[in-house]
Amino acid sequence: MNLFINDIPARILKWGELPDVNIINSQINAREEGITKAQLINHLYIKDASVSDMVTIFELLNSKVPISLLSLHISIDDYQGFLSYMKKKFKVVKAAGGLVKKKDRFLMIYRMKRWDLPKGKREAGENSRKTAIREVEEECNVKALLGEKICTTWHTYTMNSKNMVKKTKWFTMDLVDDSRMRPEAEEDIEELRWMTEKEVYHALENSYRSIRFVFEQYYKQKTS
Repeated sequence: MNLFINDIPARILKWGELPDVNIINSQINAREEGITKAQLINHLYIKDASVSDMVTIFELLNSKVPISLLSLHISIDDYQGFLSYMKKKFKVVKAAGGLVKKKDRFLMIYRMKRWDLPKGKREAGENSRKTAIREVEEECNVKALLGEKICTTWHTYTMNSKNMVKKTKWFTMDLVDDSRMRPEAEEDIEELRWMTEKEVYHALENSYRSIRFVFEQYYKQKTS
């Protein structure tokens, strides 16, 4: 599971899965020591975490005290138990979005003072693919042809004092027609822009880590 807690990437690993050792700076074993805020720094691997440990991690990451944590990889000793906890603690909102390509450029939207990708909630009777196409058309007024799935992201947030987690499926798309392209003001979109890879790189400095992750997964697919 590619989970983002307070915009901090937390890769949840099933029993037996291991993180990329080239990423990890430090490691702790949750069975042998408690998890404290002071330990949450850099690229951290937390081994043998329980559901109770995950409750602690959520509390620490959602606190207002600043932390120097770049990413988390967490191996769960009871993965199904963790999924049950997530369903009880959070209301799951299903969504989909697209990474739209126009030759060597990508469509980025500027919303809420950050660069983002078009996405939105699934409507009744839709599957994720239909949602992705509809949201791109509604938010950007462009038509695109759906391609391959890139990844799924989960990110937590609070709405009206309720715990929410948005499950978003991301797809590549190829532009069909952008002759009437315009930002949808009702969705708080201020600007649309076709960007080169270099421009995307700079735009992601003012974006969300989940959006960076989508691009990272896209580039991995291209080179695999």
